[in-house]
Amino acid sequence: MRCPVCGADDTRVTDSRLASEGLVVRRRRECQSCGARFTTYETAELVMPRVVKSDGSREPFDEVKLRAGMLRALEKRPVATESVEAALERIKRQLQAGGEREVPSRLIGELTMAELRELDQVAYVRFASVYRSFQDVNAFREEIERLQQERP
Repeated sequence: MRCPVCGADDTRVTDSRLASEGLVVRRRRECQSCGARFTTYETAELVMPRVVKSDGSREPFDEVKLRAGMLRALEKRPVATESVEAALERIKRQLQAGGEREVPSRLIGELTMAELRELDQVAYVRFASVYRSFQDVNAFREEIERLQQERP
């Protein structure tokens, strides 16, 4: 690692610790040339798979688009922002864990519905109505009945 003060290449790690729930490594470093101390953060760079749309087209995974869809479903619902971000991270982790280079958009939709079902059932029905293209009130009724049957 190059020293940010003098630009020398010779630095050594003096301390390493896990940060951000073990997803980041924080390292304290010292330059062997000028003695400057600085901190670096190391994270794994995981590539998200490409998304295969229902029409066969492919596009890069877009976290902003996924977040916007979830937030639209959760609009005016009592769900904390931290809960939404945690759900997004779980979806991304599941996609990365699969190790696939491409995933069908259907899989992302199903993962999103599963997360929304846990966060807020009204948001889940909102999202499902668009995702599954509900055509009439009966489709809403059937989905709500399915949710009620799942409840303990």
